Amino acid sequence: MSLRARKRQETLRRIAETGLRLFGERGYEATTLDAIAEAAGISRRTFFSYFRSKEEILLDWQMRGFSAQLREAVLAQPDAAPVDVVRGAMLHLVAGIRTQEFISIDRVLRANETLQARKQATYGLHERALHEALVERWPDPARSQALRLVAMVSLGAMRLAIEAWIQAGGDRGAAPFLEEAFAQVRAEICGRSETNGVPFAP
Repeated sequence: MSLRARKRQETLRRIAETGLRLFGERGYEATTLDAIAEAAGISRRTFFSYFRSKEEILLDWQMRGFSAQLREAVLAQPDAAPVDVVRGAMLHLVAGIRTQEFISIDRVLRANETLQARKQATYGLHERALHEALVERWPDPARSQALRLVAMVSLGAMRLAIEAWIQAGGDRGAAPFLEEAFAQVRAEICGRSETNGVPFAP
């Protein structure tokens, strides 16, 4: 990466982190673009070179590298059934969640109808990215539809797990909630008598 590209990435990250901090401190509606630019040490014009609106800061936070990270994690997992591979990849990713930042910004997203709608739309993007990663690992065209189903169910399990974790206050890590969500998926698909509530083997 060139020096210019690194500097641009550093500036983008500084603007995003400044905006997130101010949203948490002042609230989304009360935080202006000028306030973000001033706190980040840039001009208003420079802000628009990186983001078209303050809404995009939140969307960047939500989407920031998640699909790429999920793909890498899926491809790095040891040999296992597709759903176990996804489970392992997601457990790896949730281990890096910064709890208070995540909960604070999620609260802002939920409080704004427009942002909430955009948040829901990103799950479709994550689902497609996950499906593509699974197809990359299992390229047999005959399996593509089944792998898409794995992606859909897995993203649903992750969403429910994160919601349960946030409702619980985030005092514990998100991993146990994700484990439980995948255990419930297996129990319902395979039958409770076969799983007895035991999570998937790693």
